[in-house]
Order: sequence, then structure tokens, then C-alpha cells
Amino acid sequence: MQSIQHFIDIWPGNFALQLVYLLSSITFIIGLKRLSSPDSARKGNLLAAAGMGLAILGTIFLHRTPISADGSEGFRPIGNLVWIFGAIGLGTVVGWMMAMRVKMTAMPQMVSFFNGMGGACAALIGLIEYRGLAAHGGVADAGFLLIIYLGVWIGSVSFAGSMIAYGKLEERIKDFGGRSLQMVNLLFLAALIGAMVFGIARPEAVPALPWIVAAGSLLYGVLFVLPIGGADMPVVISLLNSFTGIAAALGGFLYNNQVMLTGGILVGSAGTILTILMCKAMNRSLLNVLIGSFGSKGGAAGATGEQVVKEISATDAAILCAYAQRVSIVPGYGLAVAQAQHTCHEFEKQLSEKGVEVTYAIHPVAGRMPGHMNVLLAEADVAYPKMLEMDDANPQMPNTDVVIVIGANDVVNPAAENDPSSPIYGMPIIHVDKSRNVIVMKRSMGKGYAGIENQLFFGKNTRMLFGDAKSSLEKLVSEVKAL
Repeated sequence: MQSIQHFIDIWPGNFALQLVYLLSSITFIIGLKRLSSPDSARKGNLLAAAGMGLAILGTIFLHRTPISADGSEGFRPIGNLVWIFGAIGLGTVVGWMMAMRVKMTAMPQMVSFFNGMGGACAALIGLIEYRGLAAHGGVADAGFLLIIYLGVWIGSVSFAGSMIAYGKLEERIKDFGGRSLQMVNLLFLAALIGAMVFGIARPEAVPALPWIVAAGSLLYGVLFVLPIGGADMPVVISLLNSFTGIAAALGGFLYNNQVMLTGGILVGSAGTILTILMCKAMNRSLLNVLIGSFGSKGGAAGATGEQVVKEISATDAAILCAYAQRVSIVPGYGLAVAQAQHTCHEFEKQLSEKGVEVTYAIHPVAGRMPGHMNVLLAEADVAYPKMLEMDDANPQMPNTDVVIVIGANDVVNPAAENDPSSPIYGMPIIHVDKSRNVIVMKRSMGKGYAGIENQLFFGKNTRMLFGDAKSSLEKLVSEVKAL
């Protein structure tokens, strides 16, 4: 079978197209590098997007298909331009509207949704290429069929799994299943692998097998994510994101397309690394995430001692903060839910004007995805140097006068270090309990994702400030101004 790359190679304008792909690949690499710093992340994202646009336009206008197999009768440009640009325009409008309307609390859901669309595209590429091969009576070698089957399998799992993850983050789908469903999934996975091996070895036996594998993979993607706890969805989304990247890279192999290959490898490797880092931040293995969930046992762990909760008023909290030398703010998902990042920044500015050193201590898995709190605070124009990662913030805690915990829970729970029976035991935390004073802002004494009691709430140096985070911060701002 002659590949699409063969057609490109014999076209005289091939050099221009390959140059476009090279430039696009470079923008992907530079853009990803710039995402490593908050200062350059926005420009890096725009640069990578521009590279993708360049690759798309280059393919549309420079790609040629030979009229005859050897190219002796000339070359034909891509047709159906009206449909292509209509689809691009429609997708652009829909994507723009979704991105502009989404709230920061719903950003992980949108990431999951868009990732699922990428997986679906990768699966469709494999099915379309197989259909084209069968329609022309072609016989592919085992390597070609392997790429098609892997792309269909991985892309379908990524799509279906991402949709379930989206539903769980939206709290429309509940956790379902247990050990028995996990065993069914393993058997299902073995059956899919067996079907693909058979399809590669005997492609003529069941011509419709790729579509059967696609349907089975969609079902497996649903069953794969259903048993996993909602608290672990950020890890699952990161894993599925790496799947989508791998599927896209397989498309690059299928077409011998360098830009698809580069983009897919970057997404796949970045997603895998991020998944590993998130598991490390929770001190859990990926296998533990996939077969278990927070809160599956030990729900009351961490509830020890006299269980005395001490409250503090907004006035007393403001006085304590205003006359402190160093204040650290630990943001969590509750801050995002309350949309209180701007009020929090105003509170920080009021304290800074009084000579108080204010920083933010950010846990790697705070919020619903890595970097969630960083993006949230950056949206409120918080200076990047004030955002300290956990490893930088922890050494400063013993010398911090006041720590304000806003909506965070499990990432500051001392049970992770002193209660071996706790489900989060061993997870690195921010050591707010080692500071001189802790003020915890929460709506209630509700438990976090792990479903366990937080020992921090009952600490001798802890005071609870109950109420909506935004309302409480507004009161603090008013009280500090009045001092």
C-alpha cells in the first residue's frame, strides 16, 4: 500500500509543506517550554496555537494528491474547501464561546471535554483510513493495522473516559461499582487486546472488526472511569490526556506526518509526566488511583483528641492579621467556588499597606487540577513571586504569624503525617499546623475529598471563621481598613 507520505514526497512543492511542519513543531516545543513559568505561560499558549494554525493552513493549501499513482499526470489540491473552512469556523465559534463563558471552577471539566474530542478525532482517523483501505481492496501489512487498531482503541477509551470524567466533575455522575467491576474491566481489556491481535493476524476474517473494537473500547472507557472516585478525576484526566496524545502520535505514524507526530508525543509525554507528579504529590501510586478512591475506608480517621473547635470573629481575625509580621494564605477549591480570588487579593493588598509580608502557599493538587490555584490567583493579578510552592512554603511556616486556610482541607490535614490509619497517610501536606496561628475559613465542618475529619480544625492554635469565603474576606477587608 502506498502511503500518503509517498504522494507528498513526489510533489514538487513538498519542501514548503515540510518547512511549515518543521516551524509548527518548533512552536509546539517552545510553547510547551514557556508553559513551565506563569510569567510566560500565556505567550507560550498563544505561540503553540499559532503553530497549530500554521500547520492546518499549510496542509490545506500546500498538500497535493497525485492524479495517477506515480504523479505523472499532475497533482490535485485538497477539495471541499467550503466544508473544511465551514467546520473550522463552526469549531472556532463554539470553542471560543465555551472558553469565554466557563468559570474557573469548571475549567477541569472543560479540559476533560476538549481532551475527549481529541480522542474521538484520533479514533475516527483510524476508522476512516481502514474504511478507505477496504473500499479500494487494499491489503495492509501488520504494522499498518497495528497503528490503526491502537489509534482506534486508545482514542475511543480517551473519548468515553473523558466524558465520564466530565460528568463526575459536574457531579452529574456518581461513583459506581467496586472490586467486581474492576475484575470485569480486566477481562474486558483482555478481550479487546485479543480481538486486536486476531484482527492483525487475520484481517480478512472479520472485516468489521475495527468498528467492533471501537464500540467495545467506548464501553470499556465508560467502565474504566466509573469506579474511580471523583476526587481522583484530575489524575484520571491527566492520564486520559496522555492517551489522546499517544493516539494523535499514532495518526502521525499513519500518515508519516511530522507535525502530528511531534504534537502527539509532546502531549502524551507531558500528560504522563503530569500524572506521575500528581500521584507523587498525593503519595499514591497510579494503580492505587485506578483501583481505589479517597474515602473508600477510614472515613473517620483523624478524629482524635477532645474535638474542641474554637471560633474567631472577623474583627479579631483582622486584628490578628493586621498586627502580624508574616501572613500566609493557603487557597483551596473553596476559594474557587466562592469566586473570591479578587477579594482575597484586595485583602492581601490591605495587609501589605500595613507592612505585613503576605505570601500564598500552594499545594500541587490544590483545587481540581494542577495549577488551578495559580491560574485563579493570576486572574486576580496576584504577583507571581508571592505564589510559593509547597516545598518553598513549608520551611517558612514556623516563622509565620498567621496562616489563613481558605477552602483547602486534605492538603493541610496533619493526619497525613501522624495517623497511619488515615487514607491520606503519607501524602505531603502544607505544614500550617506549625505556624503560630491558623485561621480556617469554611462554610461548615464538612469533610474534604478524602471524606475524613481534619485534625487541623481541633488544633490548639487553630480558629474557625465560618461563612462564605467571599463574604468573610470582604468583612476582613473592611475591618483591616478600619484599623
